Amino acid sequence: MTPSRLRLAMNTWPTYRFAGVRVEQIAEDWTSVDVRLRVRGLQRNAVGTAFGGTLFAMSDPFLMMMAMNQLGRAYVVWDKQAAIEYVKPGLGTIRGHFELPTDTVEEMRVATKDGDKHLRWFEDVLTDDAGDVVARLRRQLYVRRAR
Repeated sequence: MTPSRLRLAMNTWPTYRFAGVRVEQIAEDWTSVDVRLRVRGLQRNAVGTAFGGTLFAMSDPFLMMMAMNQLGRAYVVWDKQAAIEYVKPGLGTIRGHFELPTDTVEEMRVATKDGDKHLRWFEDVLTDDAGDVVARLRRQLYVRRAR
């Protein structure tokens, strides 16, 4: 699937559509993804801020998808672990920018060349309109060559 088709699919997927999450951009070389959430109406929790589960879901598939598409079918890629730290109440528009540079992917190839699994942590943030950090995200990918 091409990045533009995946973006369209994600934006029409009920889980993201009804949560208010929009995928704004997926780089043609699968090295970055930009997402946003406008906090209003159904996206608010009991105290009027962004629902924490939606903030967590904003980051869920993207590192794995970028790794899968950069590495190709010769590799198995899974999300292994993830954690979120809520830093500030989410109001207005929340944005996430996720990157997986090609040099990092090359390091994964080298680490798995003998068939070994490779576990790698990534850290990202979600920010509000002012650029303040709303949440810190940690995600671990599992990568190995397919058997």
